[in-house]
Amino acid sequence: MNADIALQKAVYAALAADAALAALVATRIHDNPPDDVALPYLTLGESEMRDWSVGEGAGAEHRLAFRAFTRGGGRTQAKAILGAVRAVLHDAALTIEGHALVNLRFLDADTRREADGTTWRGTIRFRAVTEQT
Repeated sequence: MNADIALQKAVYAALAADAALAALVATRIHDNPPDDVALPYLTLGESEMRDWSVGEGAGAEHRLAFRAFTRGGGRTQAKAILGAVRAVLHDAALTIEGHALVNLRFLDADTRREADGTTWRGTIRFRAVTEQT
């Protein structure tokens, strides 16, 4: 399996299984949210993958982003969701089909008000390194 897809599956499973995050987003974690999705929710955002091979071993560096969308709870609620995502993923020991996770580290996070004036968006980014097994 492609390292990028395998990592996405493992990350999604870890996020979906976390009770603290589920309490904040009511288990609404989407790759592609429907038009009528209820707030708050979390999306799998942009991802990038680069070659990170060493010697004869195939490896990849991944950059992952996640986006939290809130309305009534504002910036504080967005930050709480991002904090729960960080707690699940930073230094997580995930099992990835066909690959080994070398590391998964928090990079940065930010929040901002959307153009509608009432919705808040929080973004959190991670870097992961995988090796093919």
